[in-house]
Amino acid sequence: MLKVNKLIKTGGLAALGLAATSAPAFAQDALDTGDTAWMLTSTALVLMMTIPGLAMFYGGMVRRKNVLATAAQSFAAAALMTVLWMVIGYSFAFGDGGGLNAFYGGFGSAFLAGMTADALSGTIPETVFMTFQMTFAIITPALITGAFADRMKFSAMLWFLGLWMVIIYAPVCHWVWGGGFLGGDGVLDFAGGTVVHINAGVAGLVCAIVLGKRNGFGTENMAPHNLTLSVIGASLLWVGWFGFNAGSAVAANGAAGMAMAVTQIATGAAALAWMFAEWIIRKKPSILGLVSGAVAGLVAITPASGFVDPMGALIIGIVAGVGCYWGATSLKKMCGYDDSLDAFGVHGVGGIIGAILTGVFAVEAIGGTPGLLEGNPGQVLIQVEGILATVVYSGVGSFILLKIIDAVIGLRVSKEVEVEGLDINLHGEVVR
Repeated sequence: MLKVNKLIKTGGLAALGLAATSAPAFAQDALDTGDTAWMLTSTALVLMMTIPGLAMFYGGMVRRKNVLATAAQSFAAAALMTVLWMVIGYSFAFGDGGGLNAFYGGFGSAFLAGMTADALSGTIPETVFMTFQMTFAIITPALITGAFADRMKFSAMLWFLGLWMVIIYAPVCHWVWGGGFLGGDGVLDFAGGTVVHINAGVAGLVCAIVLGKRNGFGTENMAPHNLTLSVIGASLLWVGWFGFNAGSAVAANGAAGMAMAVTQIATGAAALAWMFAEWIIRKKPSILGLVSGAVAGLVAITPASGFVDPMGALIIGIVAGVGCYWGATSLKKMCGYDDSLDAFGVHGVGGIIGAILTGVFAVEAIGGTPGLLEGNPGQVLIQVEGILATVVYSGVGSFILLKIIDAVIGLRVSKEVEVEGLDINLHGEVVR
C-alpha cells in the first residue's frame, strides 16, 4: 500500500497528492487528533453535499414526473462510487503506478490492500484520507447527472458513471493530486477545479450532446417543479463546501481558515453577481438564479481556495457569477445543446474561470506559489495546461464510453417513457 504521508509536499489536496508545488513540506509522521477530528467532520460534510444536497438541488429543478428518478441518481451514485473507490478507484488515484505513475496509480492498492488502522497520511489516519477522497469520487460523477436529467436510462447511468469514475476521474485525480504529471508541472488545484468541476462539466456537456435534446425542449414548459427543494439543496451544498475546500487543507490550521474565508466571500459575491446580471437583463431576480450563482461561486473558488486572499476571492466570485450566468443562458442557447440543469454552464464554465484566475491571483505568502499579479505570468499558462488536459481526456473518454454503452444496452429511454415520466416507468413510484 502506498503510504500517502511519504508523498505530501504541499498544503491541501494540491498536496495530498502530492503535487510538487512550492508550499512548505509536512514534517510530521505522528497522528494529530485535532487534524483527524477536522477531517472526520469534513468527510461527513462533503458526503452531505451529494446526499441530500445535490439530490435535493437537482430534484427540485426537474419536472414533478422526474423528481424521484433525479434524486435516485445521486443516491445510487453515492452507493456505487463507494464500492468502486474501495475496489480500484483509490488505487488508480493514489497508488504507485511504477513506470506509468505520471498517468495512473496502478493496481497495488486495489481493495485497499495493506491498509491498516494505524497507517497514516501525514497527520491523519489513511482510512480517513481514503474516505475523504471517496466523497469527492462520489460527488463528481453525480454532478454529471444534471446534464442528462429527464432522459437517460437508469441502467445506462449506472454503467456510465461507474466506468467514468474509474477510467476518467481516478486518473485525472492522480495527474493532479496523486503524483502525476499535472501536479509535477505545478498546476494549482487546491480542492478540485480541474479534477472535479471541469472534469464533470465537460462530461456533462458530452452527455447532453450525445443524448440529444429532451422531447418538447423549446416548446414545452420545463420549469422546476419545486424550487424550495433546490434552495434547501443549494444551502446544504454551501455549508458542505467548507468540508470540500477548508477540509482540503487536510489539517485544522491557518490554511483551512483562509480556505473557509475565501470560500464564503466568493460564494456571496457570485450569488449577487448572477442575481444582478439577471435583474438587469430579465428585469427580475429569480431565486433559481440566486442559488445557481452561489453554486457558481463555490465552483470557481474551489481550485483557488488555498492560494488566494480575500480580495482575489471577491473578484473570482464576481467573474464567476456573471460568467456562469452567460454560460447557462447565452452560451447554451448559442450552441443549441440541452444541458438540462446546467452542469456544464455552472461546473464546466465555473471550473475553467476558477482555474485560470487561480493563476492570476495566487499569493505566494498563502499557498507558496505566486500568480500573475505577483510577477509569475507563467502560472496562468500552467493552469491552462491543466484545463486542456482535463477537457480533452474527459471529453474524448466520455464520448467513447457513451457510444459503447449505447451500442450495448442503449442510453436513452423511449419517447413514451420520457413523456409519461421516469419516476413511474423506471422506479414504479411517483410524488403526489
